[in-house]
Amino acid sequence: MTHEAWIVAPEPFDSPDAVALWRECYTHMSDSWYLLRENRRTDPDELEREIAADPGTDFAPPGGALVIARYEGAAAGMAGVRLLDGARVGDARVADARAGNARAELKRVYLRPEFRGKGGAELIVGAAEDEARRLGATRMVLETRSDFVAARALYERLGYDEIEPYTFAQYSEHWYGKDL
Repeated sequence: MTHEAWIVAPEPFDSPDAVALWRECYTHMSDSWYLLRENRRTDPDELEREIAADPGTDFAPPGGALVIARYEGAAAGMAGVRLLDGARVGDARVADARAGNARAELKRVYLRPEFRGKGGAELIVGAAEDEARRLGATRMVLETRSDFVAARALYERLGYDEIEPYTFAQYSEHWYGKDL
């Protein structure tokens, strides 16, 4: 997907740019949680442990995808998509998803601060939705937090509606869904 200076395309979850963006994304999410609630940043040991525990293998084919957005060639943001309901690489459920009976989850939506306000967020989510369709999903869901006001406004602007919780993770406060 392209739009003027933007190019958004699938990329391996373990590419150098994907790894760097994930580190920034996780640091942003974690630091904002702790700053809001405990007036401190994330403990460095905790940060390293959590990033290492979630390297992004869920965003590898055939059950997932990761898109990287580049603005004038610079890595600017990303989004991941993974099939839900237990679908994993090598799992027979991936074939079921391709039959059109699956939900995909939107994860790791992140845009570096210096690239915000340039129209990239909509392109990233749109490219992730395209990847979800390619995987066979007919519905996209996501979860987010109350303090991510701009993200929630983006999802609503793009046609996502609040739904009942589908996860019960500690940090989940809002759940959204959209038919693809």
